[in-house]
Amino acid sequence: MAAYFFASPVDVDIKVEGEDERKKMDLKMEKEKTVACPVFYDGDNVAGQITVRVRDGKKLAHEGIKVEFVGSIELFYDRGHHHEFLSLSQELAAPGEMRSAQTFDFLFKNVEKQYESYQGINVKLRYFVRVTISRRIADITKERELWVHSYRMPPDSNNSIKMEVGIEDCLHIEFEYNKSKYHLKDVIVGKIYFLLVRIKIKHMELSIIRRETTGSPPNQYNESETITKFEIMDGAPVRGETIPIRLFLGGFDLTPTFREVNKKFSVRYYLNLVLIDEENRRYFKQQEITIFRIPEN
Repeated sequence: MAAYFFASPVDVDIKVEGEDERKKMDLKMEKEKTVACPVFYDGDNVAGQITVRVRDGKKLAHEGIKVEFVGSIELFYDRGHHHEFLSLSQELAAPGEMRSAQTFDFLFKNVEKQYESYQGINVKLRYFVRVTISRRIADITKERELWVHSYRMPPDSNNSIKMEVGIEDCLHIEFEYNKSKYHLKDVIVGKIYFLLVRIKIKHMELSIIRRETTGSPPNQYNESETITKFEIMDGAPVRGETIPIRLFLGGFDLTPTFREVNKKFSVRYYLNLVLIDEENRRYFKQQEITIFRIPEN
């Protein structure tokens, strides 16, 4: 609690080497703020400078200064418990006194960043640089967020999806998507065949649903959100009709599919086909698709 009663006697600035040249990701913070985070990749060095400025010409007695590079998973239902899967540390200064501004270099070489950064509804996977100035009264800490992207090799097998769905003696349709695995800027191409139509269909829509699963039973939470939804048919189809589908993924806020990340959470994507009849009854069929990241040209 001491940190709330004693104003910090220093300003700490963390500069990341090469950040101006790196791609940026806007990270939503508290109170609707956003912070532009430089994007790093697995194996990249994490290096930079830390400047500590003493305020008002005072002196700062400390018990050591260290810098850490941390990867952690924060589950919102388990607030206060951060699961650190990566923690690297370097000492910057031995215990002593500081009377003027000092700059320290840090370098974490070829850091393995095995998971991609993610900010979801119930979970956040984050990487950050943390500086800690140890003091007898209260430690002074400062954090700087980084964002990590992971490339995965394109899958060797990528079969098309073919499915039949129907209600006995009323409706029988067959739908086909060209692939089951897509990269983030890919195009979903497909078609829907009507083999039997004995109910009056008003319209048909296709949506992409993201399902986030956190925790494990009995404390497991599932959150689904609709990323996009669009109408692919308006009016009643007839038997033998074919509806083409072409959906460009590049315009949507998608992440790769994540499965059992550190045994803490998963993120999966589904194509959801919905038919609505004239009495507003809804018939739907979901199909999981896999989304992966490839290097951008």
